[in-house]
Amino acid sequence: MIITATTADGSQIRDITARAGVFNPEEVACVGALWEEYLADGPEVCGYHFIVDREGDRLRGWACYGPRDLTSGVFDLYWIAVDPDCRRGGVGRGLLVASEAAARAAGGRMLVAETSGTAHYEPTRQFYIGMGYTLEASIRDFYRPGDDLAIFIKRF
Repeated sequence: MIITATTADGSQIRDITARAGVFNPEEVACVGALWEEYLADGPEVCGYHFIVDREGDRLRGWACYGPRDLTSGVFDLYWIAVDPDCRRGGVGRGLLVASEAAARAAGGRMLVAETSGTAHYEPTRQFYIGMGYTLEASIRDFYRPGDDLAIFIKRF
């Protein structure tokens, strides 16, 4: 079941992020900082909306999305992560569809997903393409030399 994240979900969100196998320690720490901001200020103030896929007491995955500052109707998919034990079970698909639906319901006209251009992130890029996203732009050597930024969008 996909629902809004609660305070109790923080440790599992951090754990899934660390075990996902694609995020470096700095990125894992960033998720923790966004989570703390979400808890302290709430999504209406900080702009981060966390949702989780919960099965009983266990989280199978989570996503964070929110409106992009200084735009009209553009939302960012900041993060999406699935427990490695739950991959290939539709968890990521469900979280992305739920993020899209929430963005649309809030007046969104577009969702932007940014990811790395390295070979390690090829499955992520294929996931977005399979979900109807278009590779709108790529910036070479964005993250570091040899690591491009791939910007995917889906218009509603």
